[in-house]
Amino acid sequence: MDSSSSQLNAIITGASSGIGKATALTFAKAGINIALASRSLDALKTVAQACAQKGVKAKPYVMDLNDLTKIPAVIQDITADFGVIDIIVNNGGMGYTNLLRETPLEDWQQVINLNLTSVFQCVQGVLPQMRQRGRGTIINVASVAATQAFPSWGAYCVSKAALLSFSKVLATEERSNGIRVMTISPGAVNTSMWDTETVQADLDRNAMLTPDVVADTILQAALLPANAVIEEMTILPSAGTL
Repeated sequence: MDSSSSQLNAIITGASSGIGKATALTFAKAGINIALASRSLDALKTVAQACAQKGVKAKPYVMDLNDLTKIPAVIQDITADFGVIDIIVNNGGMGYTNLLRETPLEDWQQVINLNLTSVFQCVQGVLPQMRQRGRGTIINVASVAATQAFPSWGAYCVSKAALLSFSKVLATEERSNGIRVMTISPGAVNTSMWDTETVQADLDRNAMLTPDVVADTILQAALLPANAVIEEMTILPSAGTL
């Protein structure tokens, strides 16, 4: 399937698992071609194969969001392969729990780099061609923690609050260029984030949102008519914030 196809082309970061993987599969069902980015090539290949079986172009790209300076080059490679990028879903990031007074500077900087600065780099990678074409959709996955304070989630809350602010400023700057910027802020989602070494939290994962529900929301936002935008959406489990 070449870039002259009328199908939309999307980049999804953090696409090897969780919300990113679910969004990739949901986009593929909707006929959207996908560039899948994350650190794990093997996991990405599996997702790409599942997406390709739905009849779309799906290709994996290794992108370590910790390695900020290399992100633009990966975006360039993706653009060269797909021709144009209509949608980017900035989903990659990390969870982190620790009291602020006990958070080492190195940990703080890693959370900010992954959850905020990597998005800044991805956006800078896609903006030139979106501006040239006069259209594009940027969807940033934040968190309910962007607007609510949770003890022991300080660095994470700050990173997501900053991401929300980044999205709002970007929206005002690029609206006149035909570019839509949206922020999706989920409550707790049952993903592998809860199994990572940087997260120490004992919550009822059965009461959480599923990645598929968040992915459906992202798709609905992405496919809004060009003259409409959901600039900010919070989606919670029906049981409320955990």
